[in-house]
Amino acid sequence: MTGVTRWTGREAELLRQAMRKKGKEFAELVGVNPRQIPRWKGRGETIELELDNQAALDTLLAQADPAVQQRFAALLTERAAVEHDERAEELLRADSRTRRHPVDGKVMTLVEEGIHICGPDKRSVWLEPFLIDVYPTTNEDYARFVLATGHRPPQHWPGGRCPVTLATHPVVWVTWHDATAYARWAGKALPSARQWEKAARGPRGRIYPWGNEPTAAKANVAETGIDATTPVFRYQSGVSPYGVFDMCGNVWEWCATEEEPGNGRYELKGSAFTSPFERAAPSLHNAANATMKDNDTGFRCISIA
Repeated sequence: MTGVTRWTGREAELLRQAMRKKGKEFAELVGVNPRQIPRWKGRGETIELELDNQAALDTLLAQADPAVQQRFAALLTERAAVEHDERAEELLRADSRTRRHPVDGKVMTLVEEGIHICGPDKRSVWLEPFLIDVYPTTNEDYARFVLATGHRPPQHWPGGRCPVTLATHPVVWVTWHDATAYARWAGKALPSARQWEKAARGPRGRIYPWGNEPTAAKANVAETGIDATTPVFRYQSGVSPYGVFDMCGNVWEWCATEEEPGNGRYELKGSAFTSPFERAAPSLHNAANATMKDNDTGFRCISIA
C-alpha cells in the first residue's frame, strides 16, 4: 500500500493506530502539534492536513512494515463495512489486493498464486490466484440475496427478516446447499479447503492466522465465554497474512471440497464460538453432511482473480 490521494485527520488517526504509536510520538513523525491527535478521533474527517503533513503520512505508510500496512488496510476495511464510507473505500482501492465485488458488494482481497504450506503434515501445494471475501457472509449480506432470489431465510430471523442487531454478524443456520446458492447468485464460489487454508495461514503456513502463538483472545472461541456470534470485524488482531478476518472462531465455514467423492459430506474450516481453541487451527479437518445446519455454521466466498 502506497500513498493516498488526500489524508484527513481521520485516516491519520487510523494510521497511528496501525503503527501503534502514542499521540506525542506520532505527532512528531507527522509534524503536527500533539494537541491535534485527540481531535482526529472526534472530527478528523473535517480536518484537512497541510501538504507537508500529507507528504509525511505518505512516507510513513510507504515505508511501514507489511504488518502495519495490513493493519491500516484492515482498519479502513472495517470502516467501509460498518459505515459504507466512500472515503475508506477510495483509500482501500490504493491497495491493489482489495476490491469490492460488483454483485454482493463485499470487499475481497487477492491471494497470490504460488506454493503454500498446507495441512498438519506441512505439504507444499501450488494454487492459482483467487480473491476471497475479507469477512464471512453476514446476515445483512444474506438478506440482500434472500430479497433478490426469494430463497428461504435462515430460521433465526424473526418473521423471516434480518435482525438489525445481527446485521454485521455472520449468517448461520445455512446448509452447504444454501451457501452454494448464495455463491451462485453472486457469481462467486465456495473456496476449496486448500484455498481457504492458504487465505488463513499465508504462504508460509502459520499455525494460526496471526502467527504461531496459541492466543485464544484473538478469536471468538469457547474459551472467551461469549457463547454467541460476534461482528465479523471485531477481532482485528487475529487477521490472516492477507488481511482476512475470522479465519479462527466465530463460525465454521463451508468449503467446496467433498470429504470423499460422492459421500455428500463437505469440509468445514475455522472452528466457531462453540469450539474449544484446540480446534481453531486452520489446518485441522472437519466435515458435515451438505444438509446440516446449525447456529455456528456459515460461509464466505471466492472468485477468480
